[in-house]
Amino acid sequence: MSKQRSRRLRKKLHIDEFQEVGFSVNWSFPAKTPIDKIDSMVDTFIIELIQPNGLAMDASGYLDWEGLICMEKTGKCTEEHRKLVDEWLKNHGMKKVVTSELFDIWWD
Repeated sequence: MSKQRSRRLRKKLHIDEFQEVGFSVNWSFPAKTPIDKIDSMVDTFIIELIQPNGLAMDASGYLDWEGLICMEKTGKCTEEHRKLVDEWLKNHGMKKVVTSELFDIWWD
Protein backbone atom coordinates (compact mmCIF):
# COMPACT_ATOMS: atom_id res chain seq x y z
CA MET A 1 0.00 0.00 0.00
CA SER A 2 1.53 3.27 -1.14
CA LYS A 3 1.61 6.30 1.13
CA GLN A 4 0.32 9.63 -0.12
CA ARG A 5 3.01 12.23 0.44
CA SER A 6 2.93 15.94 -0.28
CA ARG A 7 5.02 17.32 -3.14
CA ARG A 8 7.25 19.08 -0.61
CA LEU A 9 7.95 15.84 1.26
CA ARG A 10 8.57 13.89 -1.98
CA LYS A 11 11.11 16.55 -2.94
CA LYS A 12 12.86 16.37 0.45
CA LEU A 13 12.97 12.56 0.25
CA HIS A 14 14.14 12.58 -3.40
CA ILE A 15 11.42 10.13 -4.41
CA ASP A 16 8.89 9.79 -7.23
CA GLU A 17 9.31 12.71 -9.65
CA PHE A 18 12.31 13.95 -7.61
CA GLN A 19 14.23 10.68 -7.73
CA GLU A 20 17.82 11.04 -8.93
CA VAL A 21 19.45 8.17 -10.76
CA GLY A 22 23.15 7.95 -11.56
CA PHE A 23 26.01 5.48 -11.80
CA SER A 24 29.51 4.98 -10.49
CA VAL A 25 32.54 4.95 -12.75
CA ASN A 26 36.10 3.71 -12.32
CA TRP A 27 39.02 4.01 -14.69
CA SER A 28 42.80 4.03 -14.73
CA PHE A 29 45.36 6.07 -16.59
CA PRO A 30 48.27 4.15 -18.11
CA ALA A 31 51.23 3.73 -15.74
CA LYS A 32 53.62 6.68 -15.53
CA THR A 33 51.14 9.15 -17.03
CA PRO A 34 52.43 12.64 -16.10
CA ILE A 35 50.26 14.72 -13.75
CA ASP A 36 49.79 17.47 -16.36
CA LYS A 37 48.44 14.89 -18.84
CA ILE A 38 46.02 13.57 -16.18
CA ASP A 39 44.78 17.10 -15.40
CA SER A 40 44.36 17.87 -19.08
CA MET A 41 42.49 14.64 -19.81
CA VAL A 42 40.08 15.07 -16.88
CA ASP A 43 39.40 18.68 -17.97
CA THR A 44 38.77 17.49 -21.54
CA PHE A 45 36.42 14.75 -20.26
CA ILE A 46 34.38 17.34 -18.38
CA ILE A 47 34.33 19.84 -21.25
CA GLU A 48 33.62 17.36 -24.05
CA LEU A 49 31.27 14.90 -22.38
CA ILE A 50 30.05 15.78 -18.88
CA GLN A 51 28.91 19.39 -19.40
CA PRO A 52 27.37 19.07 -22.90
CA ASN A 53 25.20 16.18 -21.71
CA GLY A 54 23.89 17.97 -18.60
CA LEU A 55 25.80 15.65 -16.29
CA ALA A 56 27.70 16.24 -13.06
CA MET A 57 30.66 14.27 -11.79
CA ASP A 58 32.16 13.81 -8.35
CA ALA A 59 35.40 11.88 -8.82
CA SER A 60 38.94 11.74 -7.57
CA GLY A 61 42.14 9.85 -8.07
CA TYR A 62 45.62 9.98 -9.48
CA LEU A 63 46.32 7.06 -11.82
CA ASP A 64 43.23 5.17 -10.59
CA TRP A 65 39.99 7.19 -10.54
CA GLU A 66 36.57 6.51 -9.09
CA GLY A 67 33.47 8.63 -8.92
CA LEU A 68 29.77 9.18 -9.28
CA ILE A 69 28.00 10.58 -12.32
CA CYS A 70 24.50 12.00 -12.11
CA MET A 71 22.43 14.70 -13.78
CA GLU A 72 23.44 18.29 -13.11
CA LYS A 73 19.80 19.10 -12.33
CA THR A 74 17.32 16.77 -10.64
CA GLY A 75 16.80 13.90 -13.03
CA LYS A 76 17.73 10.43 -14.11
CA CYS A 77 20.77 9.28 -16.02
CA THR A 78 20.02 6.77 -18.76
CA GLU A 79 21.74 3.75 -20.24
CA GLU A 80 22.81 6.08 -23.05
CA HIS A 81 24.70 8.25 -20.54
CA ARG A 82 26.51 5.17 -19.22
CA LYS A 83 27.41 4.11 -22.74
CA LEU A 84 28.71 7.60 -23.64
CA VAL A 85 30.95 7.73 -20.56
CA ASP A 86 32.24 4.19 -21.07
CA GLU A 87 33.03 4.72 -24.75
CA TRP A 88 34.62 8.15 -24.25
CA LEU A 89 37.00 6.88 -21.58
CA LYS A 90 37.96 3.79 -23.59
CA ASN A 91 38.41 5.80 -26.81
CA HIS A 92 40.78 8.16 -24.97
CA GLY A 93 43.11 5.42 -23.77
CA MET A 94 41.80 4.82 -20.27
CA LYS A 95 42.28 1.34 -18.79
CA LYS A 96 40.04 -0.81 -16.56
CA VAL A 97 36.94 1.28 -17.34
CA VAL A 98 33.93 0.08 -15.34
CA THR A 99 30.51 1.73 -15.08
CA SER A 100 27.95 0.40 -12.61
CA GLU A 101 24.31 -0.26 -13.20
CA LEU A 102 22.05 2.76 -12.74
CA PHE A 103 20.98 3.34 -9.14
CA ASP A 104 19.12 5.81 -6.94
CA ILE A 105 21.92 8.08 -5.73
CA TRP A 106 20.07 8.98 -2.52
CA TRP A 107 18.77 5.58 -1.43
CA ASP A 108 21.11 2.91 -2.85
